[in-house]
Amino acid sequence: MSKAKTKIIHQGKIPAGTGSLVAMAVYHKDQLNWLKQAVSSITGQSYSTFIFLIIKDGPVDSNISDFLTHTAASDERIFLAENSSNIGLAASMNFAIEWGMALNFDFFFRMDADDISLPDRIEKQVTYLSNHQNVGILGTALTEINESGVVVGARIMPASHKQIVKVLPRRCSINHPTVAFRYEIFRKGFRYDAELMNTQDYFLWIQLAEEGFVFRNLSERLLEFRRVNNFYKRRGFSKSVNEFRARLYAMRALKRMTPWNLFYASCVLLMRMMPSKLVKLAYKLDRKMLERGEKS
Repeated sequence: MSKAKTKIIHQGKIPAGTGSLVAMAVYHKDQLNWLKQAVSSITGQSYSTFIFLIIKDGPVDSNISDFLTHTAASDERIFLAENSSNIGLAASMNFAIEWGMALNFDFFFRMDADDISLPDRIEKQVTYLSNHQNVGILGTALTEINESGVVVGARIMPASHKQIVKVLPRRCSINHPTVAFRYEIFRKGFRYDAELMNTQDYFLWIQLAEEGFVFRNLSERLLEFRRVNNFYKRRGFSKSVNEFRARLYAMRALKRMTPWNLFYASCVLLMRMMPSKLVKLAYKLDRKMLERGEKS
């Protein structure tokens, strides 16, 4: 991976008492209309005491740059950063994490440039984390929308820490775009693996679970996740193998090396290579299993 440089290109203001950092990466394939919805869904939150760091991950369209510059100038909570080249989501989020280390934030929020946070998302997650000091990683359920914003599904994950960890060897049981972290996790040195160009979140969850951090998922759908046309296409070989590696890592790290978990991981690896119609069917079945509480 090339050594790209990242710099802050627009300084906002950090009022006293600001406890949360929201981080988003934008790259050349992002669509302006979706980006506008994503940004406004954060700036319009009912909870307003946060800093919003938006990172341009390499060169982007001039319309996107102009929009971000204009929006940052109109909202002092927004800071803009820029990578000299495209370095990927994990490395961009690691920069955001480290940039915020000296600012004494309490919480770190993920946000993607094509999703929409509900107006009370941050308020509800901050409230929950403030009232449950033992919880380190907090996700939520989400609603799936298509390119036009029409609801096409939902993704409701196991709620309790016990169930989240139980499921990890079979599937990633945290909706990454919904996550809020307690910042102390990063102060202890944990980061995304920037060498991975996919599945970084899955590997991080397993590492944090192995270290004893407590997870929780809210059952409320606090984010609208953009599910585009190619969602069900065959996964690339690299991503499919990385998912399989993550499942094996989870089985070893969490001491859940069982015949069922091995069988499931092998089936998913094969399924990822199948035609999109079969992938779509398997995805729907997987969602139903999650919604029933993953009894097996």
